[in-house]
Amino acid sequence: MLIWINGAFGAGKTQTAFELRRRLADGHVADPELIGFALHRTLPPAARGDFQDLAAWRSAVVDALEHAEATHPGPVLVPMTVVRDDYFDEIVGGLRSRGVDVRHYALVASPQTLRKRLSTRIAFVRGGLRRETWAVQQIPRCVAALSQERYATHVDTDHRTTDEVVEWIAADAGLPLTAPRLAPWSHQLHRLRVGVAHIR
Repeated sequence: MLIWINGAFGAGKTQTAFELRRRLADGHVADPELIGFALHRTLPPAARGDFQDLAAWRSAVVDALEHAEATHPGPVLVPMTVVRDDYFDEIVGGLRSRGVDVRHYALVASPQTLRKRLSTRIAFVRGGLRRETWAVQQIPRCVAALSQERYATHVDTDHRTTDEVVEWIAADAGLPLTAPRLAPWSHQLHRLRVGVAHIR
């Protein structure tokens, strides 16, 4: 089974995926961004736009995730924003056409909630750190796209904690959680570790 965790930037995809992995006995996180970063490294700077626009990225994601799902005994967890209908159909539809059991979840939140979450997030850029201004600019596009029925199953995160989102997805997908919730201080430490490890 492949659990695709979609959502706007700031919706909590990465935290949800890694907390779900922690609470499952045999979950594996597969991050398609890493394929995009590898492709960027092979291209000259002028060609490094949005890697989702590269046909090579989309086909590589389908191939890699099909292989991961076929070879891993537990669920494969994929935190990745995809909001273009044609790209979604090419990737998620392509996986399903190959027989992969894809359970798609779109974490949804109001623009106000997303802006608040992103206001505390920083990203590495040449010369230092900056606020996530690019991600904030994507909020209207992502919120509008993900509200469509094609991006179901929708999971409201405005009024749910990460623990509640994880438990909702696990119950919906029929995945038994084997580890309990963390104590509040441990939970915050875990979130910090995941966040630092995924500063781009």
